[in-house]
Amino acid sequence: MNAAKERYSLNKLTKRLQRNTGRAIADFNMIGEGDRIMVCLSGGKDSFTMLDILLELQRRAPVQFELLAVNLDQKQPGFPEHVLPEYAKQVGVPFHVIQQDTYSVVKRVIPEGKTTCGLCSRLRRGALYRFAGENGITRIALGHHRDDIIETLFLNLFHGGRLKAMPPKLLSDDGRHVIIRPLAYCSEQDIKRYAAIRDFPVIPCNLCGSQPNLQRQATKEMLAVWKKTHPGRIENIFRAIGNVSPSQLADRELFDFINLGKEKPWTEENLSPPQVLPVSPERQVC
Repeated sequence: MNAAKERYSLNKLTKRLQRNTGRAIADFNMIGEGDRIMVCLSGGKDSFTMLDILLELQRRAPVQFELLAVNLDQKQPGFPEHVLPEYAKQVGVPFHVIQQDTYSVVKRVIPEGKTTCGLCSRLRRGALYRFAGENGITRIALGHHRDDIIETLFLNLFHGGRLKAMPPKLLSDDGRHVIIRPLAYCSEQDIKRYAAIRDFPVIPCNLCGSQPNLQRQATKEMLAVWKKTHPGRIENIFRAIGNVSPSQLADRELFDFINLGKEKPWTEENLSPPQVLPVSPERQVC
């Protein structure tokens, strides 16, 4: 009975992840006919889950697209180089390793105890973009999920003074690359359970994962409390990201406040005291 319940639970979880991923792909037109998709496989639970679901969707999708799993070897000490190639061979997906010693650069530039995430991500992004440009990649798939997007929203709000998150689909600054996040509608809790049940060979990140008191971790803890004490709040926050009312904010580049009500523009002349006209004796009221 327990085995049957576990199979039912896994089947339900798998269908939910596949449905949410398929819905995100459709909502944002992430994948089209003939796309060559670079699946960024870091060795974490998120990227393993993304690859697993994309492989299943590829088998029954109405369009034909190609998947290429790519790992950036950052030369972290003790990184098990055999794990990802063996896994890619096991699931039958083409695999490539990009060799770039970003680890030494980050350790040299960032003082001990400071957050390495910013520089590390920029270096990774540059290496991935370069490979994509050289190999005819039309889509770069990253494993960010719904919780990552919400956490980024609050990090930018609290520490950057900006209403900004992670879009499910993004054009790079130079206009050459399209980045997609197929797991944008998936919760981290579901991904964590799925990765544990599927027993992916997860590789921990010793470069940044060992750093305590990160701002993202603090934000994650705040959201965990909200999720427990206010059911539905996290879902509403994510829904709000896709339900923006520009006229109800204050971004003058996002909404044309300047020309709003232009027939009666507010100038210094308008703000001067109004002229008081004398009232004739017969119109005066006692």
